[in-house]
Amino acid sequence: MNRQKVVCTSIAAAILLAALLAPGSTAQESDPKEPPAPKLAVKPGEPAPEFALPDHEGKVLKLSDFKGKVVVLEWFNPECPFVTRSHTEGSLKGLAARWHKQGVVWLAINSGAPGLQGHGIPKNRAAAAKWGMDHPILFDESGAVGRKYGALTTPHLFVIGKDGKLVYQGAIDSAAHRRRGAVDQVETYVEDVLTKLDQGDQIEVTYRRPYGCSVKYAPPPAPKDPPQD
Repeated sequence: MNRQKVVCTSIAAAILLAALLAPGSTAQESDPKEPPAPKLAVKPGEPAPEFALPDHEGKVLKLSDFKGKVVVLEWFNPECPFVTRSHTEGSLKGLAARWHKQGVVWLAINSGAPGLQGHGIPKNRAAAAKWGMDHPILFDESGAVGRKYGALTTPHLFVIGKDGKLVYQGAIDSAAHRRRGAVDQVETYVEDVLTKLDQGDQIEVTYRRPYGCSVKYAPPPAPKDPPQD
């Protein structure tokens, strides 16, 4: 009886293994660092939503102004410690300037509401000067564009291909998973995506869970009291 049970178990295991290795199988090893992607407002492969936002000089820029170019959207908050660290010693330091030379358009977007952390032209202008940011910072005080894209954190990066479709969204790098002191082990997600786009290679990973400070959206309006008879 025990021998028969062992034989049946072995046959079942062999069948399962054959199914996993069969052509067209969708089985894949999961990354323990990356939980399943949540429901995304804009999925990779979908057209990036159009927007029109003012920069710190009052000039209104539209996404469609850069049709035919690779565009990176970086959700930004100059007072967020994660943003500060990435721009001064992390993956964002000099990244936009390097890729601007390759024709990539880089736009920072601040969706912080008035009165909340990181809001205000003077703060953003000062940070841009201090960190050597030559690209525009756009202001989305209502939070409409941030919510349209589903921006959750600062930083939260979105890479848009020349065809106007989203190719990647999520974290700038793997620093959120880095062991203390393991500086050389950081994976530069966004730079890797841009390199593959530049070389015409396939983008295999299109989403990485973003990390950082929460976007400081305006709170939803309080519900109105029902009319009194």
